[in-house]
This record gives sequence, structure tokens and C-alpha cells, in this order.
Amino acid sequence: MASDWKERLGVVFSTNPDFNYTTEEDSEEATLAPEKQNLKIWLDRLKGGRVATVVRGFVGSSEDLTTLGKELKKSCGVGGTAKDGEIIIQGDHRDRVVELLTKAGYRCKKAGG
Repeated sequence: MASDWKERLGVVFSTNPDFNYTTEEDSEEATLAPEKQNLKIWLDRLKGGRVATVVRGFVGSSEDLTTLGKELKKSCGVGGTAKDGEIIIQGDHRDRVVELLTKAGYRCKKAGG
């Protein structure tokens, strides 16, 4: 940890010679199996009147979320993003997304719109 001083800005240092400073590691949740996931599919209205299909409720690592997002975007033939526990797909593809997720073993349903 040669350059961890940036992470310690604002830390009050101890005069205890045995004090050992540790930084909190950002641990991600383990990805649940598809059959244990409970996903909700939403239709969201974006700026400019555009719509997007949003998949919420994914429990797992950001890598697994990104992988699932790529698969859904590729199958729907559109763009989108996967971050903060959500997958956003451009356009109204709720039926197709539910079909794809169900086929992959996920528990999911349309939630609102």
C-alpha cells in the first residue's frame, strides 16, 4: 500500500505505537443462482419521451450483472447499460426480456409501467 495516503485523508492518527490502520474493502455480494433471483421488469420513461426497459432486483456481483446485461442487449438488438443493480435496455422490450430471463431460469415478472 505505497499510495494509500489518499484513502486516509481526514483520518485522525493515533499515538498508539501498536495501532494498525486498515481500510475497508468494498465487498460485493455473491451472485445468487438464477432460480433464487426475483427480478422485476419495469418500463421507464426517459428524457425526451424515450422509453427504456429496466430490470431491477438482481443480487450479485457487478461482473455478473454486466454479463447478463450484455446478453439481454444482444438478444434484443439494442443498446443499454448495467450498473447499480439495474439493467437498462433502450426501448420497450419487456415481453422479450421476461421470455429470455425465464428461459435462462430466472424468476421474473413485469412490475409496472
